[in-house]
Amino acid sequence: MNFRRFWSDYAPAVILFVAVIAIWEGAVILFAIERFILPAPSAIWSNFVENFDRLVGIGWFTTKEALGGFFIGCTLGIGTALATARWLTVREALMPFAIAANSVPILAFAPIVNNWFGVDNPVSKMVIVAVIIFFPMMINTVRGLTLVDPAALELMRSYAASEFEILFKLRIPNALPYVFSGFKVAASLSMIGAVVSEFFGGNRQALGVFITQEAALFRFENSWSAIIIACFVGITFYLVILGIERISIPWHVSFREK
Repeated sequence: MNFRRFWSDYAPAVILFVAVIAIWEGAVILFAIERFILPAPSAIWSNFVENFDRLVGIGWFTTKEALGGFFIGCTLGIGTALATARWLTVREALMPFAIAANSVPILAFAPIVNNWFGVDNPVSKMVIVAVIIFFPMMINTVRGLTLVDPAALELMRSYAASEFEILFKLRIPNALPYVFSGFKVAASLSMIGAVVSEFFGGNRQALGVFITQEAALFRFENSWSAIIIACFVGITFYLVILGIERISIPWHVSFREK
């Protein structure tokens, strides 16, 4: 990718980001907004640099919870999708429960899970993350496994291919773009779920606990600095998934066009 193409792709996002920061900084100065209401970006950045080592440690603690929940939720989602795509009875039996689990707000579910596994136990946060990402992961995978080209399916059957061969040679390759779409959604939701679940209690080294405690003490620069760490981890996680997708399915039309 040459520089001109790179700049044309990412220039709008960079310009918008710089403009928002400039407007934010100017509004705080112009309207004399108190720091406990909305700190200036310069104050947040200064605090971020000053407490960088501590923030990295706190961020890594929550990142481990997010990663654990990501792998649990994605594994269960893909496994359930394989079963529901193969057997209609299983799909009809499991789909209502999957929809019900996705309908439960995290604000209602988090205290219950904390009570099951313990407030300080990272497993409770991983379970919450897994529940959040299970449904989108399962739905994307099911769509990829079932929305195959009828002509390709008929051709495989005309060659007397077994269901096992159809699954691995047709359905799974067709499902990969859908699966990676689910991974990208799950990558964003996993960090959100981990941080929000920590609002209901957790280890003192957790990002969500740190944000709530610092906000309660009106040290909002610290809270915003922690939010920067959460955003950085979420974006990095997304970009890693995107990179793996490019390597795994370079034949997909979205990459061939680029």
